[in-house]
Amino acid sequence: MKPNDNKSRTDRQIPVKNVEIHQPDKNAAYKPRDQIYVRKVKGIFQQIRQKMNFVFLAAFALLPWLQYEGHQALLFDISEQRFTLWSVTLWPQDLTLLAWIFILSAFLLFFITTFLGRVWCGYLCPQTVWTFIFIWFEEKIEGSANQRKKLDSQKLTVNKFWRKALKHFCWGFFSVLTALTFAGYFAPVQDVFIDFFTFNASFTLAATVWFFAFCTYGNAGWMREIMCLHMCPYARFQSAMFDKDTLTVSYDAKRGENRGPRSRKQDPKEMGLGDCIDCNLCVQVCPTGIDIRNGLQYECINCGACVDACDGVMDRMKYDKGLIRYTTEHDLEGKKVHFVRGKLIGYAIVLVVMTSLLIMEISSRVPVSMDIIRDRTELAKENFNGDIENVYTLKILNKSQKDNYYRISVKGIKNTKWHGDQEVFVKAASVYTLPISLSVDPYELEGYMTDISFVIELVSDKDEVKLEHESRFFNKR
Repeated sequence: MKPNDNKSRTDRQIPVKNVEIHQPDKNAAYKPRDQIYVRKVKGIFQQIRQKMNFVFLAAFALLPWLQYEGHQALLFDISEQRFTLWSVTLWPQDLTLLAWIFILSAFLLFFITTFLGRVWCGYLCPQTVWTFIFIWFEEKIEGSANQRKKLDSQKLTVNKFWRKALKHFCWGFFSVLTALTFAGYFAPVQDVFIDFFTFNASFTLAATVWFFAFCTYGNAGWMREIMCLHMCPYARFQSAMFDKDTLTVSYDAKRGENRGPRSRKQDPKEMGLGDCIDCNLCVQVCPTGIDIRNGLQYECINCGACVDACDGVMDRMKYDKGLIRYTTEHDLEGKKVHFVRGKLIGYAIVLVVMTSLLIMEISSRVPVSMDIIRDRTELAKENFNGDIENVYTLKILNKSQKDNYYRISVKGIKNTKWHGDQEVFVKAASVYTLPISLSVDPYELEGYMTDISFVIELVSDKDEVKLEHESRFFNKR
């Protein structure tokens, strides 16, 4: 090897550079996020959102107070383990119906998201609805976005104190009303309000109300977009449902760039500018604080606030509206938009099938059920008549909202003697316990065990309700 070979090889090596690794200052104070002062905007989409928010809020507030045939129409009574939906009472045995409803709702959400994007988040999500309600309180008490920002930058004065105090009082009171209404879905709503305001509420009820009031106050008053950006799982998996034909709020970069300020009289083409005047109103009205001009982002909730703000600016500048609009990626690329496509058809088929199955499940549901409990101490015994006797306990559940009379009989063995009541009165949405015994001549029994069926029928001239429940009759060995 020549002496210069080592030198030449060394020269070919990658030079080493000492890099100072930055270590974070552990004593540095945590810097919170910049507060978003949402600017008020008017427009067609905000009118739609406000009306939908009002309908949603009215439904939430009024549904627990509706009455049906003398009882609360909508009540998810966990303590009694029954859910009341107008004329239908669901028990733990009927939880498959609730499962069908939840699954159907999920696929409906998938279908809407594939077609219209995150409109649920922008128009009907409780987080969005309550956030805009709290922002409305801010606007009425503290003023516009610029006035609120200026007020927060000032030192504490009498004016600032009473405005802040009144705002937080309104937030807190509305949060308590929200929590009480929410609790009214799981306990009789009249008792909830009366017991709470008369200080007679149980510890469980009081703790539940204050917990949900605190959550409402924190989520809608303080966390706001944090829930949408960092805690809501829907924001994370929505991209799996999006495609290039999904309607989303988008910025038309081909038309808008290059952006820049100008007067109304100036021709943007002569200045080499697009239609975007870079006013930043689309950012100021966004409840999550994003710039839609940066492209499709998971933080966007499709509320359309930036669309209304931009359309207002385009109208004042005498430009065509729609620089920011509900559109698709294919439309922005100048390609054909396919509103009817395989994914949508697949979701639609699943929705139709599941809806049909749910309707079949509800229509075939018998409004009575019966559980049979055998005497475990002695399966069979011989009574004083020489007959073989079996003891049963029948649990009869009236799932309807009416008090009913039921007739019970047995079949499977001839000449069966029934000891106990055969017609019983069961109150609406309650369980009746009926102890009975059956006795049979041993010569009627062919083996040690005989299959029998208990039959329960509704004693009514109008309704025909009949249910059979299998059981066993045992002979003495």
